[in-house]
Amino acid sequence: MNSRTGGRQSMSELKLRRLLEHNQRLREDLARPRVRVSEASASLIRYCKTTKDHLVPSVWGPVQKGEDPYNQPGGGCTCCSVQ
Repeated sequence: MNSRTGGRQSMSELKLRRLLEHNQRLREDLARPRVRVSEASASLIRYCKTTKDHLVPSVWGPVQKGEDPYNQPGGGCTCCSVQ
């Protein structure tokens, strides 16, 4: 009968440990800084309006070669050469 109470005790200790871990995760979630949805969406809209995206020329217009960050310097393929 002692083995039964020992099993129950270890099972209850396991449940207690799981509850304590879950409680700790909930406390961490509660402490995480929050931003209101209206503030986050306004920030996202402001970023999209002020940051030029070179991959969307229909919105921002054609990109000059000097401004294009994806343009390779030198104008050609410099990744390989045949000798």
